[in-house]
Amino acid sequence: MLKILCDDIDFSALSSSFEGEYRADCDLSAEVVCLSADEIKRLNAETRGVDAVTDVLSFPTLDGICGKELKKSDYPLDCDEDGNLFLGSIAICRERAKEQAEEFGHSYERELNYLITHGLFHLLGYDHMTDGDRAKMREREESVMKKMHLERGER
Repeated sequence: MLKILCDDIDFSALSSSFEGEYRADCDLSAEVVCLSADEIKRLNAETRGVDAVTDVLSFPTLDGICGKELKKSDYPLDCDEDGNLFLGSIAICRERAKEQAEEFGHSYERELNYLITHGLFHLLGYDHMTDGDRAKMREREESVMKKMHLERGER
């Protein structure tokens, strides 16, 4: 099970849609924080050297885990207070998500869930620096979105 920790949004459907997308001998958790455009711009500048508003930033706690089975015994210091293996944090800009939903012609719900899905795959070690990596990550993202019935073109 993947537990998504967020103050005011229920991501239980997204959590269950991640079943089968990773292998682990324990429950996993991730934190989602929603920031204003000014806050995410500042964080983007501080962490990536990019002085611009962005939609999502990911901060993984585990390195080199893409496609590997996660074993709690390999990461004993990376568990949250409930004993779940903590993957890291995701920062989302709701303002940017709303703008993008309008730009792409789909619902805010789809955009928000997609951005968090994207962030979660970064926490699981996926990236999109090469065409091959981008294709692999996009395929995984689309698999999750399909399970939630939020495929491209869905409103």
